[in-house]
Amino acid sequence: MRDELNQGLIEFLQASPTPFHATANLARSLRAAGYQALDERAPWATEPGGRYYVTRNDSAIVAFQLGTRPLLEGGFRLVGAHTDSPCLRVKPQPEMQRQGFWQLGVEVYGGALLAPWFDRDLSLAGRVTFSRDGKIESRLIDFRQPIAVIPNLAIHLNREANQGWCINAQNELPPILAQIGGQDSPDFRALLADQLAREHDLVADVVLDYELSFYDTQGAAIIGLHGDFIASARLDNLLSCYAGLQALLKAGPEESCVLVCTDHEEVGSTSCCGADGPFLEQVLTRVLPEGDAFARIINRSLLISADNAHAIHPNYSDKHDANHGPKLNAGPVIKVNSNQRYATSSETAGFFRHLCLVEEVPVQAFVTRSDMGCGSTIGPITASQLGVRTVDIGLPTFAMHSVRELAGSHDLQHLVKVLAAFYQSADLP
Repeated sequence: MRDELNQGLIEFLQASPTPFHATANLARSLRAAGYQALDERAPWATEPGGRYYVTRNDSAIVAFQLGTRPLLEGGFRLVGAHTDSPCLRVKPQPEMQRQGFWQLGVEVYGGALLAPWFDRDLSLAGRVTFSRDGKIESRLIDFRQPIAVIPNLAIHLNREANQGWCINAQNELPPILAQIGGQDSPDFRALLADQLAREHDLVADVVLDYELSFYDTQGAAIIGLHGDFIASARLDNLLSCYAGLQALLKAGPEESCVLVCTDHEEVGSTSCCGADGPFLEQVLTRVLPEGDAFARIINRSLLISADNAHAIHPNYSDKHDANHGPKLNAGPVIKVNSNQRYATSSETAGFFRHLCLVEEVPVQAFVTRSDMGCGSTIGPITASQLGVRTVDIGLPTFAMHSVRELAGSHDLQHLVKVLAAFYQSADLP
């Protein structure tokens, strides 16, 4: 079971270099399991026992099962995660020619660790919008092969490099794509048109715009002397998306269940497809009765916000509170913050801890040091949008926001087991 889950995660990570690809892959798995796609622009006809999903902006998805148990009795069981990860996004007019090299200007998306991006074999993926026969269309593309690199400056020319240096994102991050002659005039949109032809066998009249991200082509892998770790890009937070999907696919028919994977968490979630937008609420409004019944159902519901947690690093253990240092392969982590950077309450934490105990899943707790700032998740945002009770949890991870992160190879099974039990639990607090 553990090996099968880990292999599925590796394949999902490899096939999901961008939020667009992650959403498409989640939708593909849901369709294969019998979930019906809904169009936000069309009327919906849902019924008890039905299983549905809807996407927005191609980068966020809400999947839900309407159980046979009346919603006014059982409410919804919701699991939330996000599809985006820190990366380097290509600028609208990116072409650069410096010293005979073709480079692309990039913008840093989210709170990325920048140093690990140097000397990596990079590829490019995302969504391209174009016109064809007078109509505007969009397609996802993925170059797959390494087409770019950001070489480091040699130590001989930067003697202070190992003492730390401030990376200038404007000047030092543009990836190199090719060496060009003096008369060559690189055209990035022409390159994208060629990729559309290769990948989709279509001829675009004009490439109008795009949302493209560089990514590291080194594949996800089980590593370590005893295979203790999973190493990959985008573990934050595709690991949680995948775990939520696997749990949802195991849900029985009685309870009503939701998986919501939104975009733009790494930049604040404020968008039409982010947790601080109306996407989830608008989906639920179309499914649930109005007024008093809607409020009663939400108040019988509970959200597990799943987003990776900071594991205690053996080389930097002083960065953790001594009593709250989550360990790899020791189970999911309940995240608590008195200033509501996490939405966990004693009631929701107690419920999740009890669920772990019943399922014999190890569970941990994380509180940041009192003299350090704390990150946040979609948990407080969704709780404030819907008024739904929430617990923030996540699997412990090293190198969060690096181009290559590290998690425990035993923990995915723990998380899927407890989320599957949550989706099937008859009683919520």
